[in-house]
Amino acid sequence: MSRDTFAFTSASLRSLRLEQELQDWEDARRALAHRRAMTRRPLPAAPRLRHGNERIQTIRAPPPQIQCRDPAIHNIFMCGDMKRVYTVLKEPGMVNALVETVHEEMAWAPEMGMWTLISKVKQTSALRLAASKGHSGCVEELLFRGAEVDADPGGRSALHDACSGGHHVCVRLLLDHGADPDVLSVDGNAPLHLCNAVETYQCAEHLVTSGALLNVTQKDTCITPLHVACRRGLEDHVKLYLSYGGDVTAQSQEGETPLNAACAGAERPADAGRYLRIVQRLLAAGANAQTAGRKKHTALHNACGNCCPRIVEILLKHGAQADVANCAGYTPMDCLLQVIEDYPDQQPDLVARLLLNYGAQPASTRMLKLCLLSPDTMEVMLNCYEVVPACDEWLEDMPEELQKEHQCFLDTVRRMSGQPRSLQHLCRCALRRHLGSLCHVSIQQLNIPGVLKDYLLLQNDGQLR
Repeated sequence: MSRDTFAFTSASLRSLRLEQELQDWEDARRALAHRRAMTRRPLPAAPRLRHGNERIQTIRAPPPQIQCRDPAIHNIFMCGDMKRVYTVLKEPGMVNALVETVHEEMAWAPEMGMWTLISKVKQTSALRLAASKGHSGCVEELLFRGAEVDADPGGRSALHDACSGGHHVCVRLLLDHGADPDVLSVDGNAPLHLCNAVETYQCAEHLVTSGALLNVTQKDTCITPLHVACRRGLEDHVKLYLSYGGDVTAQSQEGETPLNAACAGAERPADAGRYLRIVQRLLAAGANAQTAGRKKHTALHNACGNCCPRIVEILLKHGAQADVANCAGYTPMDCLLQVIEDYPDQQPDLVARLLLNYGAQPASTRMLKLCLLSPDTMEVMLNCYEVVPACDEWLEDMPEELQKEHQCFLDTVRRMSGQPRSLQHLCRCALRRHLGSLCHVSIQQLNIPGVLKDYLLLQNDGQLR
């Protein structure tokens, strides 16, 4: 039809123009395809047989992977029921089948403004299921039938699952069938990173003796297996890794060394002995007690934050600085005072005395109220000041049973508040200020009675002079 026959609106004209442009583009595309087809080089001729009895080798594509969502199949490999396993494996494709489980979970839907139930699909394999539960017979049968040993459906391999569960027999089977000891999961963990419990020691031993990289780093945090073992207090793991060349100077993304990790992990008093032995091994292997992380937080900060007197002492003996501040301005003494209420029975007074004898400066008087649950620590701190600071406002907050137990000492504190100290005490302060960080060494070398040495080193006697 002619445009002069009917009166077209502007919208109709625009539609006709777009349709014409689309048709022109399609014609150009076909013409280009035709020219390419006419100029393409012919395919080479098929190879001829030299002898009549020869055959041309054919390459067949692998069969498509079977996907299985049958919960019964999932449970068979989880339970390691060999009778049923043999029945399932009559279908060869089930050896490397992709086993999927579907479960419902609540998720927040912002577009609806409410919580809703969504379906989540988790992928795994028969080999992973069997290895995660330690069914070595099932693992061996699957490997014999050609299971892909390094397949990682769902982001982890069977070796990861076996190590995580501490199933050392399965780990040995997988390694003997060619499993890569350094294979990384989707979250960046090597199998050695998952040997994070006491029962995984033999798994770690199998991996190390099979050539696993000891200093492999996690993808996101850059921690090594030695970091993991130190943080978890795994003494045997640490000994194994150090004997095979574990790097004690390796730093994570946050700058944390294995020594920092060990001191940070010693949170429970019952585990302090294990962590002390780990710290000793790391220092003997060349760890630097002064190394700080990105936030300038040192191993000594961590040890004081966990109130571990023996670890604090060995760090100070190996050169840790008692008065260094982290990026938040906290010194090891500040870290100690902030946790006294959590560890009142773990000798915080001994930690405070060690820090002061190795050169730490007395804490701000505003932080003295943090010593309410440990009068012994309060005594150590007050003996660092030339004048007893005012304490009346917060002394009343001390628990009643502690007030009765230390009534004599607390009465002395109230009486001497704001008063000048004795000349003997002022001499002690002057001598300690002169010796600085050498107090612990120099005072012990003085030819004076032991009682006087104890006095200079701030040993408690239950009195405030």
